[in-house]
Amino acid sequence: MASEQEDDIPVTEGSGNVFADLGVTEPEEALTKAQLASHIRQVIKSRRLTQAAAAGLMSLDQPKVSALVNGRLAGFSSDRLMRCLTALGQDVEIVVRSKPKGKRRGSIRVVERAA
Repeated sequence: MASEQEDDIPVTEGSGNVFADLGVTEPEEALTKAQLASHIRQVIKSRRLTQAAAAGLMSLDQPKVSALVNGRLAGFSSDRLMRCLTALGQDVEIVVRSKPKGKRRGSIRVVERAA
């Protein structure tokens, strides 16, 4: 049961991109990189790879893998993250299509599709 005090807390609906909501420059790129890194973390975890083993597969050093899995993505481009995914045996598919009517500009999304 919510208290009266909780009812007085203002709530603002997010845009769907936390980076845009926080005012990060290039929010779509930041979200894309975070989503790609999340997929890399999932693959490393599901394959039970050590950071050293993952580093060997992705042609990175272990500290870079540590940064990647801990969300420190400043040194990584989306392209580099996609190459890491393919090195881990994942297919990356890029689909380009027209934006929906009524939207001012297109968007970038990372989605996982079951094989």
